[in-house]
Amino acid sequence: MTRKAILVTGGAGYIGSHACKALSENGFLPVSYDNLATGNAEAVKWGPLEQGDIRDRARLKAVIEQYKPDAIMHFAALIQVGESVGNPSIYYDNNLNGSFCLLEEARAAGVKNMVFSSTAAVYGNPQTELIREDHPKAPINPYGQTKLAMEGMIRDYAHAYGMSYAILRYFNAAGADASGQLGTAYKVYTHLIPLILQTASGEQPVMKVFGDDYPTADGSAMRDFIHITDLIDAHVLALKHLQNGLGNLTLNLGTNKATSVKQMIDIARALTGKEIPTQMNPRRAGDPPLLAADASEARRVLGWTPTHSSIENIILTAWQWQQKLHQFGRAGALRAVPATTNFKEAI
Repeated sequence: MTRKAILVTGGAGYIGSHACKALSENGFLPVSYDNLATGNAEAVKWGPLEQGDIRDRARLKAVIEQYKPDAIMHFAALIQVGESVGNPSIYYDNNLNGSFCLLEEARAAGVKNMVFSSTAAVYGNPQTELIREDHPKAPINPYGQTKLAMEGMIRDYAHAYGMSYAILRYFNAAGADASGQLGTAYKVYTHLIPLILQTASGEQPVMKVFGDDYPTADGSAMRDFIHITDLIDAHVLALKHLQNGLGNLTLNLGTNKATSVKQMIDIARALTGKEIPTQMNPRRAGDPPLLAADASEARRVLGWTPTHSSIENIILTAWQWQQKLHQFGRAGALRAVPATTNFKEAI
């Protein structure tokens, strides 16, 4: 039986590769489109890898014509807040220009459905303890600005050209696939939990904490952490929602609670049995003190329930993956489960 192809931009990355696994398990053929600037070819196990840049319209056109995807899951973007403050031009070029090229080629080929990876950074500094989707949008860094502009582009294309979308705003994806097949495998690590666990495994000498003077209980920034498995479950539900013609979506994905950086380090110490030395540093530009989701709308509309997102489970699955990385290295850990190579039925 021919499986419907889903084009997954950034499919070789952390979130994209987990999405590809879930799509395959749900009967789809995930086609990873990735320039491998930050992604890993070894993480593409459940469908073909087509190497290319989202700004390369000729390459996009060729891949879309070959696979005729039923929908696009758009993860490809630069995502480092600090880097976006110091070098915004590459964010506007890659994130905005790249999304324009993708939307143009999707429109030309008649691809109607898009699930878009957005972010809580579109909200800026929160005005309420839990952020709802109708919270004012006031990004405080270029990364958030580009994501908000990408949302606007998608909505405008949908309105003008009869496309459908699901915009999903993340609140700190974390953890790893419970089977140990996938996890974070960045070439440069900037995310909190992998850095904590790199310190626990001795790969870096100290865990740097950026800011201990925020207006929070312990002075460190607070974030809403959601397990990658729960996050991707929502993407598959959103895709099916669009395919069933049930309307456009803009949803938060989170757990409705926040944990501080210092709390995360303390929990990691308890679960790993490691000391995890810390070093206090000034705040980073563009970091708000607290971000936590009101994700009740995703629960109501999609019937989605995050069941893997206890902080303990997030850290334990991430620690399992970090130990594998420490033993085998990035490519070796990802190669530990052989890739599937028989994708011809979808072509």
